[in-house]
Amino acid sequence: MTQEIPHILIADDNPEIREIIKVLLTGEGFSVTEAKDGTSVLTEIKKQAFDLIILDIMMPGMNGYETCQSIREASNVPILFLSARTTDSDKILGFSSGGDDFLEKPFSYPELIGRAKALIRRYHVYQGKEKQTAASSVRQLSVRGLMIDSEREEVFLHGQKIELTSTEYEMLRLLASNRRQIFSAQRLYEAVWDDPWYYGANNTVMVHIRNLRQKIEKDPKKPVFIKTAWGKGYHFD
Repeated sequence: MTQEIPHILIADDNPEIREIIKVLLTGEGFSVTEAKDGTSVLTEIKKQAFDLIILDIMMPGMNGYETCQSIREASNVPILFLSARTTDSDKILGFSSGGDDFLEKPFSYPELIGRAKALIRRYHVYQGKEKQTAASSVRQLSVRGLMIDSEREEVFLHGQKIELTSTEYEMLRLLASNRRQIFSAQRLYEAVWDDPWYYGANNTVMVHIRNLRQKIEKDPKKPVFIKTAWGKGYHFD
């Protein structure tokens, strides 16, 4: 069977940056499509499917955050923000709008390729394109109306399907498969993102936990599934 070539959409208003990223990614065997702004991105995702979207924040018209929110209304494709804006508030806003990861400009070649491959690999597992690991051996888990079907990679709450990104799903699956075991932010990040811990990654985990709670908890401020062990981390009760 011929393996499908991952397809990546690059969105940046600077054609030189798009060209540099395209050369790097095609050199690794990826198929690449370019978009110059948010409107072009939304047009492209209606025409074809992608395995990853690399999204600049400062674009004319719709900025990256607004574009990301619009993408999330139609797709759970992983989104990697690429921006020179690197404050914690920028990153939190990026994750809150539905982004999966954040890479600062200027970036290194290995870092870009590593992040891209990790996001695509997790998305393919989520889409059922790759075999599950031993950690995903529990096919179905049901707790108080929340059902996680690892075989179909789907989550239901009281019979209603919950739409999660691949990052949110993997985080929930990991916590639920290890009930009452406390995961520090560092352990969660390294397991889910498959990337070494770095300063600021705590905010990444925190925002994704918040997004996940908003989707599965009746009252996100009083969670019954994903709880915080203050000073230690998070656990699935």
